[in-house]
Amino acid sequence: MDIKEVKEDKKQYLNLLLLADEQENMIDRYLTNGTMYVLEDNGVKAECVVLDVGDGVLEIKNIATDPQFQGKGYGKALIEFITKKYQGDYSILQVGTGDSPSTIPFYEKCGFTRSHVIKNFFADNYDHPIYDGDVKLTDMIYLRKNI
Repeated sequence: MDIKEVKEDKKQYLNLLLLADEQENMIDRYLTNGTMYVLEDNGVKAECVVLDVGDGVLEIKNIATDPQFQGKGYGKALIEFITKKYQGDYSILQVGTGDSPSTIPFYEKCGFTRSHVIKNFFADNYDHPIYDGDVKLTDMIYLRKNI
């Protein structure tokens, strides 16, 4: 398993980026200024984009694993990599996600705790309803952990 930074042609991984953020113009808001990493293990299995949001906070803006490889620890490995790489440069790692029964427990297992909520984020920022399975996502739930 190897994790490497992607500095050019980040959109070549659009298929993975869209798994975590299904509207391309929303991805465009952070992709240029964000730092992107891909995890390779006999091919690219996962990606992560992080962005400095100020005040010692680093935010995971996008993290996704190819669906056929989910549940194999690739997402957790990326979070551990980010935590170690940026420890000392940032005090907090945060992530925003929908109130989803599949994503919240994943982040909690990775050491994150709920921080705050942005009401109606998905309704206000996306041009169509966003679902995770049968759950319609409305609010953005932020989780944080100290690094």
